[in-house]
Amino acid sequence: MSGPEKRREQRRQASGTVRIRFEDPRPQEIAGDLVDVSENGFRMAHAFPSLAAGQVVEFSHLEARGMARVMWNRILEQRVETGFFVVGN
Repeated sequence: MSGPEKRREQRRQASGTVRIRFEDPRPQEIAGDLVDVSENGFRMAHAFPSLAAGQVVEFSHLEARGMARVMWNRILEQRVETGFFVVGN
C-alpha cells in the first residue's frame, strides 16, 4: 500500500526519448523513456541502476533541456525509474 502523496506539483504523462549526460568520472550518456513531467521535474525509465540521489546531470527530451538533480531511483524487475528536479537551463 502506498503512503500519502508527497508531490508538490501536478504531473502529466509524457513520452519520448530522454538523454542524460554526466561525468562518472568519465563522460557518459544514457538514454531512456520519458514517463511524466511536471513544472520543475520529470521521471524517466531506463536500464542504468548507478545514478545516485543528488547527482547533477545534463538532460534533453522533447519538452525541455538543461540541468537536473537526481531525486530518487526505483529499481524494478526489468528497469529503473528515476525522478529528476530541474535546476537550470
